[in-house]
Amino acid sequence: MISAGDMAPDFTLPRSGGGGITLSSLRPRRVVLFAYGKDGSPTCTDAVRDFDTLLPQFKNLGVAVLGISKDPVKSHDRFAIKQGFSVPLLSDNGGHLMEDWGLFGEKLFFRKLVQGVLRATLLIGGDGRVLQRWRVERVKGHAGEVLAYLKAL
Repeated sequence: MISAGDMAPDFTLPRSGGGGITLSSLRPRRVVLFAYGKDGSPTCTDAVRDFDTLLPQFKNLGVAVLGISKDPVKSHDRFAIKQGFSVPLLSDNGGHLMEDWGLFGEKLFFRKLVQGVLRATLLIGGDGRVLQRWRVERVKGHAGEVLAYLKAL
């Protein structure tokens, strides 16, 4: 699991809208990487919408915002077009990065232990070091919490 203080391993993943994103290519910008479970599910739609709505404010701070899930790029494209999202959505279709980073694993879902996305957001500094990791219990207001944290830096 990647935690605050760790160097974020570099990656290149395909993204919604075509092409790919390499984490190290975004340096020296800070990066907010948020994990969500499934394109189109109500809670995940709310999570992406909240980051998308605040995207101009993140950009004004010089911060890149990326969503990540295990859904394929075609699903991301349909989801982004239907919802009108601008935030890039990365596809970790094999799930290896999400597992390595501690964003996928065992969790309780309706009192049953299942494998799934562990909602979390990471703030990666311009040097590639993880500055903060949030475990997301409530989606509503989380993007604003991350933005407020960045403004306080």
